[in-house]
Amino acid sequence: MRELKLFDDPKNVKRLLVIFFASLLVLLIVDFFIHKHADFPWEEAPNFFAAYGFVSCVFLIFIARILRPMIMRDEDYFESPADDRK
Repeated sequence: MRELKLFDDPKNVKRLLVIFFASLLVLLIVDFFIHKHADFPWEEAPNFFAAYGFVSCVFLIFIARILRPMIMRDEDYFESPADDRK
């Protein structure tokens, strides 16, 4: 079976990134012209949900960085003491 090597060429990766960011820019611009039926007044702000999603993701990353040391286990946590006798 033939392998797909689309992402091996840096030019293709750059093209895909340009397409991605261009589509993102178009969606952000189109959001200014769409009427929203919002339940709360702040939901009618342009690009509210994009900003809300971005801030939420950043918040989750910071919370994860705080929680990681609290719940992290040792590397050999799942090894039983019987394994040491071998």
